[in-house]
Amino acid sequence: MLLGIDLGTSSVKVLLLDTDGTVVGEASSAYDVNAPYPGWAETNPEAWWLAVAIAVQKAVKNRQVEVQAIALSGQMHGVVLTDAEGTPLRPAILWADTRSSEMLPQYDVLDSSMRSQLANPIAAGMAGASLLWLRKYEPEVYARARWVVQPKDWLRLRLTGKVAAEPSDASGTLLYDVVSDCWALDVIAALKLRSDWLPELLPSSSSIAGNLIPEAASHLELIVNTPVIAGAADTAAAALGNGLIQPGTVQLTVGSAAQIITPRSQPIVDSYGRTHLYRAALPHQWYTLAAIQNAGLALEWVKGVLGYTWEQVYAEAFAVPLGCEGLTFLPYLTGDRTPHLDPLARGAWVGLGLHHTRAHLMRAALEGVAFSLKQGLDAIAATGVTATQLRLAGGGTLEPMWQQLLADVLQVSLYSTTVAAASARGAAILAGMGIGVFQDAIATQSSGQNTTPNNPDSSLEAAWQRYQSLYPSLHQWHHLGD
Repeated sequence: MLLGIDLGTSSVKVLLLDTDGTVVGEASSAYDVNAPYPGWAETNPEAWWLAVAIAVQKAVKNRQVEVQAIALSGQMHGVVLTDAEGTPLRPAILWADTRSSEMLPQYDVLDSSMRSQLANPIAAGMAGASLLWLRKYEPEVYARARWVVQPKDWLRLRLTGKVAAEPSDASGTLLYDVVSDCWALDVIAALKLRSDWLPELLPSSSSIAGNLIPEAASHLELIVNTPVIAGAADTAAAALGNGLIQPGTVQLTVGSAAQIITPRSQPIVDSYGRTHLYRAALPHQWYTLAAIQNAGLALEWVKGVLGYTWEQVYAEAFAVPLGCEGLTFLPYLTGDRTPHLDPLARGAWVGLGLHHTRAHLMRAALEGVAFSLKQGLDAIAATGVTATQLRLAGGGTLEPMWQQLLADVLQVSLYSTTVAAASARGAAILAGMGIGVFQDAIATQSSGQNTTPNNPDSSLEAAWQRYQSLYPSLHQWHHLGD
C-alpha cells in the first residue's frame, strides 16, 4: 500500500493506494485559514499536523503494516519560517495572501536576464515576495529563521526530521531558475534575501527524502522508518494523478479557483507574461499553467448573496437566455492572475436594467466565470498549444448544464476524468515510484462523459465581446488611489 498526503489550503486529503492502482482508503480533515488583516491568509502549521493525523488514521485504519511508502503534495507558493529544529516561528503565509503586493516593484527592477530565469509573472503571495515583506515588517523573525520551506516540505520535515525541497514546488517561489533547474542564487542576491536558509533540492519521485521518525509514527499511528518520498506541488501531483503527462494535452480543473494546464517536454516561457511555467513531478518535464483565481469562489459568493441553492441555480439561472440579455459579470473578487495579473481588479455586474432579475444576476456570474476560463485557454494557446479537446476535472465541473455552457463558451469538446483527490493520488504514485513499485506513472480512465459544443451563438459572442472590453475600461477605476 502507498500513502499519498495532499496538504491543501483549507483541508488535508489522504489516499491509500494499492499497488494495482485501486484506492483502498480515503479521508480528509479541515483546518482554518486565518485573515487577521485584510489581504492576509495564514494557517498555524500545528493545525496541519493535527489534521494530518486525523485523516491518516481514518484512511489507513488497521492497514499500518501494509504501508510501504509515503509521499506528499501540497499547496504552492507559501512560506513557513522555522528554527534549526523545524519549529515554526510564526504562522505560515499562504498563496492567497496579498500583503506582499507592495514588494513586487523590487522584482520589476531586476535585470531582464534574471527575470527570464524565473520564467513566471511576478505575483503577490509567492514565497519570494512574502519573504521581502517579512524582511521589512518582521525583521526579528526574519533574522532568527534557519529554514524557509514550502507547506508540504514543512510537513515532510516533521515526518522525517530532515529538511529538503523539490523542483515542482521550488519553481513557484520566484526564487528558482526554472530553465536551469536550480535555486536562482543571483536573483536571491540581487533581492538581498538570504540563500543559507534554502533547503537542498531532491527529485520529486526518484529519491527517499527520509524515513518516518518515532514521534511522527506515533502521531500518525504508522510504522517507524516507513520511507518518505519528496513528493510534488499540488498541481504537479494532480496532473500525475489524473494521468496528464503527455505534451499537447490540456486539462481544465475547476474548484474555488481554476487551472488550465498543459505538460511540456521543454521549458517554453510565455513571452506575454500571462501564464506560469513550473516543473512537473516527473523528471525532464514542465507544465504551463493559466491560473484563474475566481471560479467556484465567485460562484459560491454570488449564490450566497442572492440566496440561491444550487438546485435553484440550475432551475432558474439556466433558463435565462444566452448572453443574459445584456448583463455582464466580472468575477475578479480577489483580483486576477491570468491574464491580467492584477491584485487590485474587482468584480462587477455591468449593464443592469429593469428587466433583469435575480436569475439574470446568477446567469451572468456563470457566464462571467466561463469567459474568464476562455481567457485562460486563449493564454495557453498563445504559448503554442491549441486545445481541440479539453480534459475536465475537479468538483466544480460535474453539472451537465454547466459543462454545456463551458463547452459553448470555449468552443472545444470536453471529456471528464473520474479521479477523485487527484493530488493525493499523484502523491501516492510518487511514493510507489520512489521505492520502485511503479516504474512509470499509472494510467487513469475518462468517465466516457463527453460534451460537444453547440454551434456559436450570436448572443453569447456579443456577451464575450462585452466581457473582453470591461476590464480595460474599469482598470483605471480599480487603481484609483493606488
